[in-house]
Parts: sequence; C-alpha cells; structure tokens
Amino acid sequence: MSLEIDNTDVAVQLPGMRVAYDSDSFDESALAATWTEQLQGWLNQAVAANFPEPNAMVLATADANGRPSSRTVLCKGLDERGVVFYTNYTSSKSHDLTATRYASATFPWYPLHRQVTVRGEVEKVNSKETAAYWASRPRGSQLGAWASPQSRVVDGRRSLETALHGIERRFADVEKIPVPPHWGGWRIRPDLVEFWQGRQDRMHDRLCYVRTDDGWHIDRVAP
Repeated sequence: MSLEIDNTDVAVQLPGMRVAYDSDSFDESALAATWTEQLQGWLNQAVAANFPEPNAMVLATADANGRPSSRTVLCKGLDERGVVFYTNYTSSKSHDLTATRYASATFPWYPLHRQVTVRGEVEKVNSKETAAYWASRPRGSQLGAWASPQSRVVDGRRSLETALHGIERRFADVEKIPVPPHWGGWRIRPDLVEFWQGRQDRMHDRLCYVRTDDGWHIDRVAP
C-alpha cells in the first residue's frame, strides 16, 4: 500500500483537532450484570458496525524498572476468567509480563465514541487452550510464529524471509504444525474493567466494574 504524503504542517493543526461527541447517556441502569456480559455486548455492536478488527486492543505493560510499552494485539478469548491474547513468550511484552505479572488493555472503538479498559494480573493460558487456538490459525501464521524471533534486532527483511523459507522447508511434509515451545497465550484477569462513552462538553460517562474481597461493585469516576 502506498500513501501520499501531505506537506501541510499537521502539527500546527493539532490543538484544534477534536470531535463533538453526541452519544446517548450511559448510566448504571444500562449495565449488564457482569463485566463479561457488558464487554460482549459492546463487542457485538462493534462487530455489527463492521469495524475493521473490532477485537483489536492496545496492550500496555511495564518492565521491571517501570518503563512502559504499548502495542496493539488481538483479543482471542473472552470469558469470566478474563481476556486472552497470544504471542511469543520471548517477546518484549512477555518479558514485561513475566517481570510484573500485570497489564492493561484497551479496546478503542472510536466511531462509536467508546472504549473499554481491562486491567489486572496476568497468567499464561494452559497448553490445551493454546493448542486449540493454534489449530485455528492459518498455516502461514503458524509458520511465521516459528520463524520470527519476535522483538529481537535482525539484520534486515531478508534475514526474516530466509528464516521463514527455512521453516517452510522444515515443515513441508508436516500436515499439522506443532505449537512452538516459545509461543502461547496470556490472560488478563481483571480487577477493574472501565466502560467509557464520550458525551457532550467532555462530560464523558465512565463506569467501572471493580473487584473487591466481597465481589464486584460499580463505581462511576469523573471524566
């Protein structure tokens, strides 16, 4: 894909860039009984609106020294236990998660003026669940997971392609490619799930499911 470059100084325009939100009210009475049901409902609406990759979420982590990183990943599991994504266990994000055992992920549905943030401790997905998801991936994605030394510095694009060609030869006669030992899932087990909806004059609605020793309760926080 080729993009034309506009020489207009966008930086000058930044202070004036804004959208007027005109969403309906979103109050406690509109919430589902559980954060899982509420997230599934909003995700269903994002899917129905034909958004590209409605399951995309921005994953934020920090290393052992508190230095943050963020990147977009795809949610591949959602139930009462938490939200799941898959990655290389030797990647930067996995090193962060191993060090801190904590993460935050935000689903940004901009056209709906909505976002959902899930925050909590993390755990690795068990091998049975990982294998089931792995089997659903296209063969090319499976080969890429074997070939790519995720987050490591490489000499160039050619070195990646060479590695992929080598993996293709290695598994050329293998019908079912096995899960790499360095690859699998992470689950964020939330202690807080915030549902944000844009409103007029920046008086946004922010409703949070908060886990306590006595179960879940609802907090409204100021925009």
